[in-house]
Formats: sequence, structure tokens, C-alpha cells
Amino acid sequence: MNRAQNQYAALVMVPAYNAAKYLPDLIRRCRQFVCDENLLIVNDGSSDDSLRIIKESGVNYISFPQNQGKGAALKAGFDYAVKHGYRSILTLDADLQHLPEEIPRFYALDNGERLIIGTRSIDRAIMPWDRWLTNNLTSMIISIFSTQRVRDSQSGFRLIPIRVLTAMPLGTIKYDLESEMLFKAGALGCEIAEVPISTIYEGSHSYINPLNDTLRFIRQIWRRIWA
Repeated sequence: MNRAQNQYAALVMVPAYNAAKYLPDLIRRCRQFVCDENLLIVNDGSSDDSLRIIKESGVNYISFPQNQGKGAALKAGFDYAVKHGYRSILTLDADLQHLPEEIPRFYALDNGERLIIGTRSIDRAIMPWDRWLTNNLTSMIISIFSTQRVRDSQSGFRLIPIRVLTAMPLGTIKYDLESEMLFKAGALGCEIAEVPISTIYEGSHSYINPLNDTLRFIRQIWRRIWA
């Protein structure tokens, strides 16, 4: 597929850090909905067999020699999508908490203009307490500043129009990049839409640091107030 065709397509991008146990199944399931040319995995300096698995799969990839953080991996994927002329980029996590089978839900709403967030059930009976609390607080604050209802601001399963990405400089490289993106998309007047996705937490390890990432989010609010 060339750049002229990519202007109507979405790049599906997966940031991966020590995800070797999930990658074979993830790649197989993504291929049911995404051709190899439109699938990109960014290996964020994994110390396990992730890079070997990615290479053997034959999909497109970017690999960091050292771990740089999820935000840095996302930005590398964004740069790739811009360079190759895609209309949108769809991101999902490598640990299968985001089901590849739900990718078509995002395709159905993609018009190249709106940012689409995969929204989970924000239910204390399903979501770990610390994530429930953090997600509710950050979602409420982001909703206020973006002037749009955002119920799951911490969801990494999202589709972003390339025209929006190129209009907003992103300065963070950790997990707070996803919050920064919503702040700045709202400031640009970009529509933020939601699509329901499954809520899955079993069997995977979170690399989010509640204290550090909360402090980064507070800095985001401070910058937004005084911008």
C-alpha cells in the first residue's frame, strides 16, 4: 500500500515492553483484521524474547535498544504513521487487555476527524481500586478542560487522526502522554468519541507507577491552567 492509499487507512500500532508471552497470540489475532503492512509493533527495549518474536513474525517494527517509556514508544509510532501518510493511527496495548477482535469498532467510527477512545466499564467490582480511583479523577479533570465527557481517560485503546497529531506538540514520554493528548485535542476543538470495549485485568502486569504518574498528571494540569 502506498501513501496515496494510506490516506484512507489506519495504522494499528502496539507499544510492547517485555510482552513475549502475549505477542504470538496478539499478532495472530490482529492479522484477522489488519494486513501486515498496516500493523506496527514498537519494542520498547524489552529484555525478554519480544524482539525475536517480532522479527520472526515478519510484521513491521521499531526497536529501542533501551526502555524509554510508553510515551516514547507511542511517539515513534506516531512519527511512522505521519511519514507513511496514514489518515489515523489506532493504538492498543500488547498484554491482551485490549482485544484485537474489537478493532473493527474503531474502524466503524473513523472519519479522519474525531479521536475515539475505547471505554471500559469503570466499575469497582471489575477494576482494581487504585486504577478505579485514578481513572475517575483524571477523567473528571480532563473532561472539564477538554469541555467534553471523557469517561476512561486512561484507556490506551484509542484511534487518533493524524491531522490532530500533527497539530499538537507532545512533550511527555511516559504514561502521561495519553493524558497530554486528550488535553491538547480538547484545546484544538477535536471531537472525542467513545466506543465500548471489554474490561480485562487478569493475568497482566501494569508498569504504571501510581505515585510518579499521578505527579506527572498534576504537572499536566498546572501547565494547562497557566498555558
